[in-house]
Amino acid sequence: MRNTNRKNNQLRNIELIPNYNPYAEGSCLVKFGNTHVICTASVEEKVPNWLKGQNKGWITAEYGMLPRANKIRVPRELKSPSGRTQEIQRLIGRSLRAVVDLNQMKDISICVDCDVIQADGGTRTASITGGFVALYLAINYLMEHKKLTINPIREFVAAVSCDIFEGEKIIDVDYEEDSHAQVDMNFVLTESGKIVEIQGTAEEKPFSENDFSDLLNLAKEGIRQLITEQKRVLGVK
Repeated sequence: MRNTNRKNNQLRNIELIPNYNPYAEGSCLVKFGNTHVICTASVEEKVPNWLKGQNKGWITAEYGMLPRANKIRVPRELKSPSGRTQEIQRLIGRSLRAVVDLNQMKDISICVDCDVIQADGGTRTASITGGFVALYLAINYLMEHKKLTINPIREFVAAVSCDIFEGEKIIDVDYEEDSHAQVDMNFVLTESGKIVEIQGTAEEKPFSENDFSDLLNLAKEGIRQLITEQKRVLGVK
């Protein structure tokens, strides 16, 4: 048993609360245990200048953490986002675009803001999982208002972390586990099991291909559960 009395293959308590923000076209409060992120999807009927005239749409993401999302206050990033922040928001944007046909979103942009209000590990994976729910709702809004005629979402997507901690392979890692892990990995997978992105680092010594396969299988099962929960809160069969 882990320090949170979870089994190695057990997710934290997962909660997805759709329509959390009354003003955004799509929104979701996502909770992975003590990691809480507000995800909002905002629609604009325009695209970046570099995309004009290509008859396509665009999906991007921004990520931020409130100063007291952690145990110690972290100053706001007022001038420009840090390298870590930029890397995470690019990951979120890539993950969401991977399951959307942008050719069906002519001259429409959606920005998914992921604001961490409480952090205990896995903020990027929670942001992707909740961000997709917010994006799905924003697409529904566009369909209902006749701004889109074809739903551009190809399939669902979610993300989860998997680590090797004290020699054990574990899923959905909290901060305490993550900060002492021997191997740290994040998996972004689609409903059909296709890989969007895998981030992996050996913290102490290299890990084997068998270790990687075990972690991937852990992630597949966890993401299957996350997508089942996404569909449940969205009323999708």
